[in-house]
Order: sequence, then C-alpha cells, then structure tokens
Amino acid sequence: MSNHLEKFDRLLNSIVDSLFGERDTRVRGWLLLDSYTPTFLLTIIYLLTIYLGTKYMRNRPAYSLKNVLLLYNFSITILSLYMLVELISSVWSAGYRLQCQGLHEAGEADIRVAKVLWWYYFSKLIEFLDTIFIVLRKKNNQISFLHVYHHASMFNIWWCVLNWIPCGQSFFGPMLNSFIHILMYSYYGLSTIQFMHKYLWWKRYLTQAQLVQFLLTITHTVSAWVIPCGFPPGCLKFQTFYMCTLVVLFVNFYMQTYRKRKLDGDRIAKVEDLKNSHSNGVSSSLNGANSKQKLQ
Repeated sequence: MSNHLEKFDRLLNSIVDSLFGERDTRVRGWLLLDSYTPTFLLTIIYLLTIYLGTKYMRNRPAYSLKNVLLLYNFSITILSLYMLVELISSVWSAGYRLQCQGLHEAGEADIRVAKVLWWYYFSKLIEFLDTIFIVLRKKNNQISFLHVYHHASMFNIWWCVLNWIPCGQSFFGPMLNSFIHILMYSYYGLSTIQFMHKYLWWKRYLTQAQLVQFLLTITHTVSAWVIPCGFPPGCLKFQTFYMCTLVVLFVNFYMQTYRKRKLDGDRIAKVEDLKNSHSNGVSSSLNGANSKQKLQ
C-alpha cells in the first residue's frame, strides 16, 4: 500500500513539475507544500464528503449548529483580518509596487509576504467546512456548482501559487479577498444571532462587492501584461482566465437570486392586489345591500 502511495505521489508531483517547471526554493519544507498529494487528496475527500454526506443526511434531521457556526464564522473573520493587516503592513514595508511586482525584488520582505500567503492557502482548506456545515444543516440548495468549484479550485490553485509564485504580484488578490471575507463571514456570524437579523439588509451588496473584487484583480493582473516586471506571464494569463470564470458564475448567481426575488415580490404584490380588489368588491356589494334595506 505504501509503495503504491509513493508511486502515486511521485507521478503526481512529476506531472505538476513538468507543467510549471522548477519550484521556488524559499518555501521548501513549509507545511503541505513539498508534495501536491495531500492537497489533491484533501480535495477528493471534500468532494466525496459532499456526495456521501447529502446521501447520509437525506433521511435524518438537520443539525442546527448555531453555536458552532457563530464560533466558526467569527474565527474566519479574525483570521481574514490578520491576513489583511499583515499583507498591507508587509507589502508597504517592502516597498511593493501596486502595478507590477516581481518575485525577487524585496529580499527577506518577500518571505514575510509569502508567509501570509501560506495562511491564505491554508484558510482555503479551513473553508471546506463551509460546505460540510451546509450538508449537516441540509441546506442543499446552497451547494451550487459555483460554490463547489470556487472552494475546490482555490485550495489547489493556491498550492501552485505558493510553490511557484509565493510573493510579488500574488499579494493583491488575497488582500482584496481578505477584506471581502471580513465582511462576508462577519455577516454569516451575525446571521446566527436572532435579534441581529433586522440589521442584515446588506446581503446582496456582498455579492456586488465580490464582483468588484474580481474585476479589480483582473485589472491588476492585466496591467502586468501591459508593463511587465518579470512576473511569469503564463501565471498572469491563467489568473485572468480563472477570474473571468468567477465573474461569469457570480453574475449568473446574482441575476438568478435577485431577479427571482424581484419576480416573487411582484407576484406576491399582484396576489395581494387581487385579494384587495375582491374584498373591496364584496364590501361595496354588502354596503349597497345594507343601504337598500335601510331605504325600505
């Protein structure tokens, strides 16, 4: 069994090495980075858990998980806040350029940025729990293609980022995303508190903020094509393509979610109007009958 696993590990890593070339030696020995196998297998386990978990929960009552979700969401909020503050501090002290930043221009300061980005990569593993909690709460309508694609792909993409482009230009997307996640996970945390619901009118703006994030990241990435700084162009092209897929999927989600709510709202309003018209007609008829009786 161990021999088969070792062969599989060598094969998998030889494939990714042939695709991307020599790895960045500065992250050698960091947790989960030396081999692609753990990241790959954890992703497979994640996908199997969704499939088998929904089957397991089909005839079982949903779990509430209210206190667990409160702790989880605020923990991710705090982690996101740390990453945002540390990224801003590290790139500022390193003198990073906003437009395009190479991989080997800031010396030890690049290592500090890479360490924050490792936490960003690891946070994508933690965020697999988003889906596990959805399965346990039987909110299966929330397990969309967008949800699974986004969670599974980000964990694997950021393993590649840490091994080949762990600093420089790579800082920008995680910095924006950490800010968005502070808003998003604090919203989810507050939504577990009943008396806070009346203050949570801003959910739709979270999706809008995510779309703005993607567009800013695409703009930042493309700017490095226009005025290059030695950052690998293949990585820039892949990131642009990937971000475009997220824009398409999030726009589709936004339109389906909020157009459906608008149509449902219009439909309810029409039903209420019909009810009111009907009751007014009955009322008028009764009033007419009463008046006639009085005259008689």
